[in-house]
Amino acid sequence: MSSSDSTPALRQRRQALIKQLERLEPFVLRGSLIERFKRCGKPGCKCAQGPGHGPKYYLSVSLPGARPEMDYVPVEYSQQVSEYLHNFQQVRQLLEQICNINRELLRRRVKF
Repeated sequence: MSSSDSTPALRQRRQALIKQLERLEPFVLRGSLIERFKRCGKPGCKCAQGPGHGPKYYLSVSLPGARPEMDYVPVEYSQQVSEYLHNFQQVRQLLEQICNINRELLRRRVKF
C-alpha cells in the first residue's frame, strides 16, 4: 500500500483483506510454543548424559505487567497448538494491514 493508491483501490484492498480474515480458521492462540528437554535427576539415567527427557512442549503467554504463563502441551497436541499460533499471526498481520488502510483513508478525510 502506498499513499499514491487511489481511494477506491484502498477500499478494494481492504475488502479483500476482510475476506481473507473471514476465511481463516477461528482457532487461534496467542503466545509461543516452547520445546524443552528435562533431566529427571535419577542417578544412572540416560538423561544425565544426553539432552534430557523430551521433548516436552509448553505454551508460553506473556501478559502486560505479569510474568509469562506456561501451560503444558501434550506431544499429541503440539502440532495443533502450532497451527493455532500460526493462525493468530495471520489474523494479526491482516488486521495490521486493514488498520493501515483505515489510517490512510482517515488522512484523506474519506468515509471508511
